[in-house]
Amino acid sequence: MTAQQAYRQEEERLGETLAEIARQRAAIPPVYHGDDFLEQVLEAKRAESRERLDVLGKEPYFGRLDWQESGQPDMKPLYIGKRGMDRSDVEEPYIIDWRAPVAGLFYSFTGGDETASYEAPEGTIEGAVHLKRNLAIRERTLDRVVDTYVRGGDNLCVSDEFLLYRLGENKDNRLRDIVSTIQAEQDRIIRAPRQAVLLIQGAAGSGKTTVALHRLAYLLYEYREQVKAERMIIFAPNAMFLDYISGVLPELGVGNIRQTTFADWALALLDGSCKLADEREEAKRWFALSGKRPPLGDDAPGRAKGSLRFKAWLDRGLEQLERAFLPDADLVPWEGARLTAATIRGWFADEYRHYPLAMRRERLAARMKRWLEMQLQAVHDPAQRKAKTAAGRTKLNAYMKKLPDTSPLAVYKLLFGLPKPAEWAAERAEAALPDELAASTRKRLAKNVVAPEDLAPLLWIRARLSGTDNETFDHIVVDEAQDASPLQIAVMNAHMKGAASFTILGDLAQGIYSFRGIERWEEHADVFAPVAASYFQLKQSYRSTMEIIAFANGIMTQAGTGLEPAVPVFRSGDPVQTLAVKAVATERIEAIAGYVGEALGAGLKTVAVIGRTGEDCRALHAELAGAGVEASLIAEDQLQYRGGVSIVPVYLAKGLEFDAVLIADCDARRYAANAADAKLLYVGCTRALHKLCLMHAGEPSPLLAIARENANRAEA
Repeated sequence: MTAQQAYRQEEERLGETLAEIARQRAAIPPVYHGDDFLEQVLEAKRAESRERLDVLGKEPYFGRLDWQESGQPDMKPLYIGKRGMDRSDVEEPYIIDWRAPVAGLFYSFTGGDETASYEAPEGTIEGAVHLKRNLAIRERTLDRVVDTYVRGGDNLCVSDEFLLYRLGENKDNRLRDIVSTIQAEQDRIIRAPRQAVLLIQGAAGSGKTTVALHRLAYLLYEYREQVKAERMIIFAPNAMFLDYISGVLPELGVGNIRQTTFADWALALLDGSCKLADEREEAKRWFALSGKRPPLGDDAPGRAKGSLRFKAWLDRGLEQLERAFLPDADLVPWEGARLTAATIRGWFADEYRHYPLAMRRERLAARMKRWLEMQLQAVHDPAQRKAKTAAGRTKLNAYMKKLPDTSPLAVYKLLFGLPKPAEWAAERAEAALPDELAASTRKRLAKNVVAPEDLAPLLWIRARLSGTDNETFDHIVVDEAQDASPLQIAVMNAHMKGAASFTILGDLAQGIYSFRGIERWEEHADVFAPVAASYFQLKQSYRSTMEIIAFANGIMTQAGTGLEPAVPVFRSGDPVQTLAVKAVATERIEAIAGYVGEALGAGLKTVAVIGRTGEDCRALHAELAGAGVEASLIAEDQLQYRGGVSIVPVYLAKGLEFDAVLIADCDARRYAANAADAKLLYVGCTRALHKLCLMHAGEPSPLLAIARENANRAEA
């Protein structure tokens, strides 16, 4: 069949499909607005059908697989889309949902005439693939037909044609789904079993975030009886990133999944009991070009308080707190009535031992109150009963006040020897952390203020003392997990409803928050031991051109991660440009404005000017505005990414991508030849899809020469 014949065939099928979608859409009754409960339930179902058909009406499907099951005489063309659809006069699904088991063949089959197979509820299904066809449909019009496999054909390098076509499209201000271009290595992650811990090391542009979002959609489809969207949660680095990825799940037909940052989630659970110090303070110190930088390694505040060693210290302290919880004293409400310390301890330690400590405290108080009421029942004289009631309540209240406060902040203070140190707490506080960090923590806690790295310990205490029954999850996604601490992961795991079900993803090469993140993925894997986590490495980068990836890989050699370099798809573009300008404000701004104008004139939709610090970017924004360049300034408290021209500090650019990037002021002062600066510059370079320029005034960053040398060596 010729390409022209294939196009006509698919055009005819598309027309037939659109007519069927319109027929089914018209058959749905009008929206019900009444109060009848049954009709309201039915209306919810009808609303789902309307929404599904509306999505299908724009792009009914993206792939076709001609499949012949072993033992069956006929070959069936299977059309695969974002949603499924049946047709009353056809036995097989008219459109197959991409998450269905048989649809997995479209992603896992990479060619060859051997028997293919997929896993279905009834077991392994084998057969033969005769045709694999990619279809691009835009607004109800067939735009492209690419046969990536034809049984018996030569199939020479056509598999990448459709992928390159999609990758060449320009960006807007939202992350897009990749349903039509999921690769086999990505599909293995998406369709992994539910009760698993997946650790994903993904190179910049490898699609790891999108893969995680598609995995959520897959789990909701495949395990629809066991998992619910409202019991899933995504932890992301900041609110702007959440806005950037917000369109993917709705496009896949998934709603009601919580998306938040760890800090926002923690503060909500702590219910306003403490005040958070400016969480940007430490980041600003770290990324500033002058002033004292936070310590690195295990002495860094985030790493020290986020380690499993610190978790073990908390656990030992909580165990000591429990042992010392009750005073060794009887309750004597009045002469002749005595509740012995042994009885109280028996209730607390034996009868209520299966409850968390805070709940045991509540149950003990209720039990002692009931005992008091029973004693009062034996007092028949009303006057005596009244007097003894008052005395009993006073004595009971006095007893309960001797028990430690079990709120997370109060217990955390106690572990650090506040307000009045228990001997064991004071000794242990000094041994847990470096002296300077322990002292600064104690000083801050005395004012009911906590640092960001205190949030995970506070939530761990809360989980241990009060339980997590009101906040449990079926699946958790942690994005940019190289910047999360093992204790944060442990806290999340404590809130898991059943067996651990995690998708944890990130890139150690982009681990720019060295004062709080991890250096090895084993640090997160240790949280789940002895259960083994599954490790995946996505080396293929789909974002940037070959030239950009080669240059960025050269920088990564200085990052000290030991990771293998990213592998670009075969998509060539403009050479990476380095631009020297004079240290004159007008020339520098004219050069930046010229680059932005050239990119926009070439039809590129998103352009980023990346500075080193927030202060640099604010100055750039003002100067470019004076030169007539309209741009959005992205700051630490940004809630939304608007697209177009953006000015952004490099540490806030992580997770975003742009058609063209200019890294301003790439000089030796701002980007030295060390691992931390190499990671920052690597992040900046890998934001670019099509064009990358690094500009400097004065002495260039030594990383530029290193990147060039390594890129040239790789090409040779």
